[in-house]
Amino acid sequence: MIHPLLTQEQIDAYQRDGVVVVKGLFKDHVETLRAGVEKNMTEPGPYAAENLKAGEGGRFFDDYCNWTRISEFEDVIRNSEAGAVAAGLMQSQKVQVFHDHVLVKEPGTSKPTPWHQDGPYYFVEGQQNVSFWSPLDPVREASLRCVAGSHLWEKPVLPTRWLSEENFYPDDDAYMQVPDPDAEGMDIKEWEMEPGDAVAFNYGILHGARGNNAGLRRRAFSLRLVGDDARYVERAGPTSPPFPGHDMKPGQTLREDWFPTIYQA
Repeated sequence: MIHPLLTQEQIDAYQRDGVVVVKGLFKDHVETLRAGVEKNMTEPGPYAAENLKAGEGGRFFDDYCNWTRISEFEDVIRNSEAGAVAAGLMQSQKVQVFHDHVLVKEPGTSKPTPWHQDGPYYFVEGQQNVSFWSPLDPVREASLRCVAGSHLWEKPVLPTRWLSEENFYPDDDAYMQVPDPDAEGMDIKEWEMEPGDAVAFNYGILHGARGNNAGLRRRAFSLRLVGDDARYVERAGPTSPPFPGHDMKPGQTLREDWFPTIYQA
């Protein structure tokens, strides 16, 4: 049985392209998420970061792994349709939480989010995964941009540190250099979105976002989930998020007490 928010065409597109848009996924939870973002910005967690470089206007705030301390995020994660929709897209019997991520671009934040894949930063591997990126404000120009099919590339894209632009891991040969999708004519998916809509994309999808030169805030809540085939893997260096003290071994499923199941078929 297909979830009411999904069509078979969307499921097929997710399997093929690694990215689709799900209209209204969080539409009943927008105010709750806005309250959570406000709390997050007032009380940042240990991983919070901001771009406040000289000469760069606006403000870009991001933070992750806060759902266990911000009740609004936990409420939405456990009580929205995200788990069931994720199961449908991933074709997975089980859905576990990996982590949450808040990204806020205030008006005049001209710096774009660089092209990257999330997967190389993570300590999890498997094709059954999904990120939901949901704007909490209307989005016309500062939407997420995703390269269709990039989750199936032979090599992952080299992860870098956004602020210092240094390589994240020492083993460059295992990765390809970051391409220029606009210059290379790649199939870039991009949507105008309303609050509560969500872009669903695989961890291996190359994605980025334009700067926010409009006069409106662009608050976004992102939720990362994993399915049946997700396994812990060691990387060549510290991962992001790091989850210190997790004690997992390569090949294990993610521990349920830290990464709880929110949907089971």
